[in-house]
Formats: sequence, structure tokens, C-alpha cells
Amino acid sequence: MSTLPPPRRPIRELPDELISQIAAGEVVERPASVVRELLDNALDAGAAQITVRLSAGGVRAIVVEDDGAGIPDDELPLALRRHATSKIGSLGDLEQVGTMGFRGEALAAIGSVAELSVTSRTADCAHARRIDARTGEMVPAARATGTTVEVRELFFSTPARRKFLKTDATELGHCLEAVRRHALVRPEVGFSVWHEGRLVEQLRPASAEQRLRDVLGADFIAASRPVEVQVGPLAISGRVGLPEAARARADLQYAYVNGRHVRDRLIGHGVRSAYEDVLHGARQPSYVLRIDIAPDRVDVNVHPTKIEVRFRDSREVHQAVRRAVEQALAPSRTADAPGSAPGDQPAEPARASPQTFDAPPSPLPAWRPPPQIQGTLVLQHAAALHAREMPPDWPRSPGASPEVNASPAPAPAEEWPLGRALAQLGGLYVLAENRHGLVIVDMHAAHERIVYEQLKARLGDGQGDGERTIDSQPLLIPATFSATPTEVAAAESHTATLARLGLDVAPLSPGVLAVRAVPAALRDADAVALARSVLGELSEHEASALVQRAHDEILATMACHGAVRANRRLTLEEMNALLRDMERTERADLCNHGRPTWRQVTIRELDTLFLRGR
Repeated sequence: MSTLPPPRRPIRELPDELISQIAAGEVVERPASVVRELLDNALDAGAAQITVRLSAGGVRAIVVEDDGAGIPDDELPLALRRHATSKIGSLGDLEQVGTMGFRGEALAAIGSVAELSVTSRTADCAHARRIDARTGEMVPAARATGTTVEVRELFFSTPARRKFLKTDATELGHCLEAVRRHALVRPEVGFSVWHEGRLVEQLRPASAEQRLRDVLGADFIAASRPVEVQVGPLAISGRVGLPEAARARADLQYAYVNGRHVRDRLIGHGVRSAYEDVLHGARQPSYVLRIDIAPDRVDVNVHPTKIEVRFRDSREVHQAVRRAVEQALAPSRTADAPGSAPGDQPAEPARASPQTFDAPPSPLPAWRPPPQIQGTLVLQHAAALHAREMPPDWPRSPGASPEVNASPAPAPAEEWPLGRALAQLGGLYVLAENRHGLVIVDMHAAHERIVYEQLKARLGDGQGDGERTIDSQPLLIPATFSATPTEVAAAESHTATLARLGLDVAPLSPGVLAVRAVPAALRDADAVALARSVLGELSEHEASALVQRAHDEILATMACHGAVRANRRLTLEEMNALLRDMERTERADLCNHGRPTWRQVTIRELDTLFLRGR
């Protein structure tokens, strides 16, 4: 059964109202979109206090009041017209936007899908003026200096779009989230939100940290670390959550560029890459990061809602974000939070330890790897690392050389964050006593992190090092696979990068690639799956970041097999050496796979278990 084509329609100009409604579809998705746009305008006007009043989750009514500069009477009609704005006037202004809004679309777009009125007064006017967007009628009104925008019956003129809205509670939640996003980056501004005449959110002007506490809660502050770095032309500030406080969903991730909330894959990938070897499974990190950069180095005019940006030097931003987050996460809690374990609240002082903690003892002599792993770390030593026991030339104490064991008698347990070793439990755990009670250490996970960090230090962190290569293992029979045009292009364009990764991937015929060699440490891996994964990464991400990640993954594999094995009996000297190395190793709270390496059980918790004091 054939279908006749529809009759041809002539090309004609669309009516202005339909043009506005199409444009509104790009800007106004739901009530929260309106709230976001009106908050942008209020902040650009210099408001110190903003009040949002909602009805039916914002569907029936949205009223945003501010105490900003206001709009002069003669400019009120212009404010409602499409592409009318005071914020830019030339291409030069567009390339250096310093305001939240600049496109001049918001009020016109909102007015095309809702009933809209604006009441405003400047400081030099005797009274306010109110204008109706549909009729254009202006009448005198009463209000103090500032602006009130009223939006009623959203999508009344496009009922099909109204059907896609969720329940009032859901839409209210989105509106509150829009307010919080603005509030996080503007702590000097007060925000209040009313719903159906009831106050549901109030944020008073405060310091940046207090605003974070007010919006995200004290738990976020307790389980995060501050970020404050200057990297070339970039200033990065905020807080990043500790790995053990990661969440199942990516619902606590806020990124700002020059004060504007954005959803940027580049920033998100930079943050995620900093958590690569400390995050367990598919958990999501939490963070609030503000990036300040010269306006001419970022293009904010790439999306109608201004939620996306484009950086002039994307690699520079990605690397700066990654290093800033890595630097914040690097210090271990074993050193900076004596007696507290990951995720715990500050412990109560133990009754049995009247002494106060001053500072950890002087660092013990650094562990030196055996000659076979020094220099370029030849992977021939990998076979020995796979053995159940460490090679004869490996230090007897995990992570400590014989000179370490010969150090002077240990200081009292109270002077070490992880305390003094007492015993080994089940061939898996080290039990130690510190001033707060009992410390339980997963000896394999802890030593795995120590060896991993030491191997990385021996090789360097890979930043800017273009000469490092991974030893490869030629395949007796090349593995071939049908490749997509993107994979073929990546293989041809990144031959040198693939070689540095220990991979030899080359075209065999049009549409077919052959894998001739793989990294020696991954010789048992699926060669085709490995090659496809690497080619996909090369197509999407910066090659240098991929090289570093591959190095780290191989070192993590070696560290896992080089760490002390389960069921190996350790002497007290070896256990204490492990504890001391943990205290001076970065990221020692978690193993390379993001699992905890130690836990604290306080005296108070032990008293509770045994019903003491009851």
C-alpha cells in the first residue's frame, strides 16, 4: 500500500507570535526555567534580597521581587520585546559577557506562553510603573525601588506543553533547586521562597562557607575539603566531597563558571578523573566548584538557556580542575585528623588517655624499592609481584626497609594517629590502639595504596612527561576486528600515543583493524576489547590524560599483587611499620579501588557494646 506525499506548502514567514512561542520552547521548559531567568535578571540588577512566591509549584503563579536598581519608565516597554537588553551592545560586548543574562530573550519568551506583568521603580522615580505584556498598558503602581515580575498560568497558550509538567511537588522541587544554585554562588544575597503563602526556604546573607552549610547541610561540610587554587589564568575555589562520602546519584554536583551555573562535560570529566583511584564502583562524587576565568577565554553564548559554555583552551581547564581536586583529596586523614576514620564524626577523647595529641613523630626513613624496580620500572619484575610471598629482595616489613625496623623505640601510642599495633586478626586485619580506642586496618588494602603511591612517585605523575612508555607484549596471532570509521581514524591519528600505551593497532584492510601487541602487564586481557576501549577514549578525551590513566591502571595492578597478601603472618614491627607508612602516604584512607583501609572504634562505642555505665 503506497502513501501519497503530502501536498507541497509554499514557503512563508511565520507570524511573530509563533516565532516567540518557538523561541520560548528553547528557554522555558518548566516553572524552574522561569525562576532561573528571573533570578538572573534580579542579580544583574544588583539585588541584595530576592523573594520568590509560587503557586501550584509555579504553574499557576510565579512572582519574583527584588530590591535592585529597577527599570526606568521609558524602558519598560522595551524590556518586554525580543532581543532587547541593556547588557550588550556590540560583538565585543558579547565576547566579554560579565552578566548572568545577556540575550534579551527571557521576558519576551515568558510573555508568549504565560500572562506576564512587570512592576518597577528606580531610585529617582516618585512611584513605580506596571506594564502588562499582552496589552502593553502601563499604569502607576506602589512599590519600593526594585522590580517585581509576575508570571501567571504558565503555558496557558500552549496546553499541550502543560501536559508534560509533573506534580506540583515535583515542580516546586525544581524551582527550589534553581534558587539554591544561585544562592550557592551568591552568599552575599538573601533569598526566600514562599509556596501557597507558606515560607519554604530562607537563606540570609552569609559567608561562603555558611551558605554552603545552609544549602547543602553540615554533613557536606564535615565530609568535604576546601579547594582554593590559582592555576595560570584560572582561579578554582569551592569544596569537594571525600571519596567515602560519595553518593549513588550525581545529585550533589555544582559547577560554576564566572558565577554562572553550568552543566559542562569537560569540568565533570576533570573532577571524575581526580577520583579515579579512590572512588568505589559507580559512586558519584559531590562537589561545589567555582571557576573564574577571563571572559574572553570562555564563550557563554552556546545555548539558549546559558547552561553550557565553551572554553578557548579546554585542555588547560580540564587539567587545572583535575589537579586542583587531586590536591584537595591527597592528604590522608591518618595524618590530619587523629583518631577519626573516614566517614566518622569526631571521636570523644578516651578516658584512659589523659595526654593530649601534639603532632605525629618525625617521618621514618622513606622506603626504597629494590634495584629491579628503580629507574624505568621494567615490567619483568611483574612476575615476582604475582607470587604469593614477596621476592627475597623485597623489604620484610610491608612498605618499610630493614633500616625502618631498626629505628628507635616507638613513641607512645597516643602520639601516633593510628596508634600502636597490638595483634593480627584472621590473617586479614591489623588491630592497633590509639588515644581514642581501637583501630582496625585492612592490611592488604592499606599496603596496596602505599605501594601504588610509591610506584607512582618513582615514575613521576606523568604530567608533561612525553617519554614514558609501557612495555608491550607482541601477540603470536594478531587479533582482528571490524572497526568503525571513528576507530580507524583514531588508530591512524594516534599511532605514537598507542605505542606509548604499549598497544600496536594498525589497519589491516578498509574497515578492519589488527591488534599486534598489548601492554605486557595486561597480556591476558581481551585484546580487542582493550583496543576498542582505548580508541574510544582517544576519540573523546585528551591523549595525554589517557596515557597517564593507563600508566596508573598498570601500576595499580602491580601494587595489588605487590602488596602483602592475606593470611601472611606479620610481626609487630611489620605491623607498626605499615601503620607509620599509612600516616605519611597520600590517600591512605582508601585503597586503589575506593574501599576503606581502616576504621576507628572509639572507647565510647566499646562501652556501649558492653553496656558499661548503664
